Amino acid sequence: MSSKNLLHSGFGEMNLSQSVLKAIDDAGYETPTSIQTLTIPPMLSGKDVIGQAQTGTGKTAAFAFPLLSKINLRKKKVQVLVLAPTRELAIQVAEAFKQYASRMKGFRVLPIYGGQGYEGQLRQLKRGVHVIVGTPGRLMDHMRRKTVSFDDLSCIVLDKPAPIFIDRGIHAQAIIFVLLRRTLRSWRGFG
Repeated sequence: MSSKNLLHSGFGEMNLSQSVLKAIDDAGYETPTSIQTLTIPPMLSGKDVIGQAQTGTGKTAAFAFPLLSKINLRKKKVQVLVLAPTRELAIQVAEAFKQYASRMKGFRVLPIYGGQGYEGQLRQLKRGVHVIVGTPGRLMDHMRRKTVSFDDLSCIVLDKPAPIFIDRGIHAQAIIFVLLRRTLRSWRGFG
């Protein structure tokens, strides 16, 4: 679908940024799914959202598209935190953010999870990242070591929240409560 036609599809009517619309076009998406239609407009207007849908319905895009549309690329600080229950999901979601931000020059996303060295994570954090997709345990490690700053955080996404709270309980709760105390403006959950 051409960008001209995309503007007349459901995506073009959602006030997503031009760079996100171009990436949507590049990916070949033509029409928003139900979860995307229900969540993107309220997220763009700053509302809290809880979404649930079957696998394969575009849940990641449902939260990534509006969040990417709001990212300030000049600010090389963490603006979005996505908590994922497993390293596999963290990697998958980070890759999706990269794809959806392919037209955003300078955009950086960092998957943070156990089983990988701290050195690479620290290097990337020092260079500046806009989005972190991480597992609770490794994020808590970085918070304890004070190697990550969430001072510019504007959104938390809980991707598959049930496993995060049930299996990883105390780590996830501690992260969320610490960050919410810092007057977090928005909190979004997707399952």
